Amino acid sequence: MSNNITSNQESDDWGPLSNLPGNPFMWILIISELVVFGAFFLSFAVARSLDPETFMESQNHLDRLAGAINTMGVITRSLSEAAAVRAGIDNDSTRSRLWLGLAFMLGVLFLAVKISEYQAKLALGFDIETNDFFTLYYLITAFPFMHVILGLIILAIVAVKNSVENLETGTAFWHMIDLIWVILFPLIYLLR
Repeated sequence: MSNNITSNQESDDWGPLSNLPGNPFMWILIISELVVFGAFFLSFAVARSLDPETFMESQNHLDRLAGAINTMGVITRSLSEAAAVRAGIDNDSTRSRLWLGLAFMLGVLFLAVKISEYQAKLALGFDIETNDFFTLYYLITAFPFMHVILGLIILAIVAVKNSVENLETGTAFWHMIDLIWVILFPLIYLLR
């Protein structure tokens, strides 16, 4: 019988991923997502270096306030998710769900701000085919947009199945999205 316990523990050994909070499968997803975003950021940097004038002029049409609002929302969302995990560790599912609710509302705010921003750009005639800047702008910012939608689904599941492992797993996904946005905002909206 002890051999079965040992073999089960060995089959659950994920190496360095075993020591991370949450489910190791989420960390595999996070690592792969970071590689994809790294490729996006590298593509943006190379394209900018090849045509700096177009990128600078196009960047002037972005709504930095909208980007800043989303950045502040992302940072606040990360804090609320961390508080949800802390409440889960303290075995306070009510408080955990309240923090998850705040994180959910901030995710919805992110989507609303991005939709408004997309609509404003499209109304001005800036679409995915305008130039390389706007092609990359839409592709790179749409990726976190879609991840926020998935993140909202994950938050809803975690709120229902409120365990520490689920909280840590869901929060790890959200922190990945937040990290990407915190890098994306200055790269696309601010850097000259």
